[in-house]
Amino acid sequence: MARQKIVDILKTGKILVSDGAWGTFLYEKGLKAGECPDEWSLTHYDAVRDIAQSYVNAGADMVETNSFGANRFKLEHFGLQDKVSEINGAAARASREAAGSDKYVIASIGPTGKMLLMGDVTEDELYAAFREQAVALEKGGADAVCIETMSADDEAIQAIKAAKENTGLEIIATFTFEKTLQGEYRTMMGLLPSDVVRAAVDAGADIVGTNCGNGMERMIDVVKEIRADFPDVFILVHANAGLPVLVDGVSTFPETPEMMASFVPALLEAGANIVGGCCGTTPEHIKAMKEAVERHPQLAFS
Repeated sequence: MARQKIVDILKTGKILVSDGAWGTFLYEKGLKAGECPDEWSLTHYDAVRDIAQSYVNAGADMVETNSFGANRFKLEHFGLQDKVSEINGAAARASREAAGSDKYVIASIGPTGKMLLMGDVTEDELYAAFREQAVALEKGGADAVCIETMSADDEAIQAIKAAKENTGLEIIATFTFEKTLQGEYRTMMGLLPSDVVRAAVDAGADIVGTNCGNGMERMIDVVKEIRADFPDVFILVHANAGLPVLVDGVSTFPETPEMMASFVPALLEAGANIVGGCCGTTPEHIKAMKEAVERHPQLAFS
């Protein structure tokens, strides 16, 4: 039986909860520095599935996949460029098994590391790389792609178009912003939230938003800015567990599950439709967010 589309659920006013960090979890399970995390979907399939299962058990309505860097350009660094389809297919299957028939798999597609502006790559080459990845993720059982951690609108556009034109997946596109000294939120390429959201929507994104770069509190301001300019879009937020701090030379994320959950009501009032975590978040963070969402009055989308 086909699952209802994510956007159709959001149209009812229901708030959905996504999952949390994957990279941290992989290292906890034994990933070594210099290893390809995406290859673990082949070599450590059960461990990857267990990560997704942990988030499902915590109450997530949707889980991502271990495929953030599984494009041909990044896999080439590990000599794995010929295993794009195999790696992405396995990543999607692992999350699909954990999600079962009633939860959603929003497959992760991250940046290629190549810049059109610098002449590193052509639009056609980006499109082909994203198409290859998206097609494999759909075959593996994904419901949607989450094109995430983007900073350049031109790269995001190619990813959105590649998925939209070659699969039946719903398209989520999220960007990473930093707060400037002037108090604005801009991507690494200097783009405002309104710039990238307009580009993503025009390219065919069904859901837009922001991930990484900021803790939950700052995400409230970003969502307010997006909602003010785009009253009808659906917004997803994957926030870090606060801004990283160095502890004994190691970057750590300071916000506890309770701290992150305390910002959920304000984030929903700002206009977020889906909330979840990024760097530093755990199943415990997601469980706390889920409980905060369930305590919040149902919001009618308008």
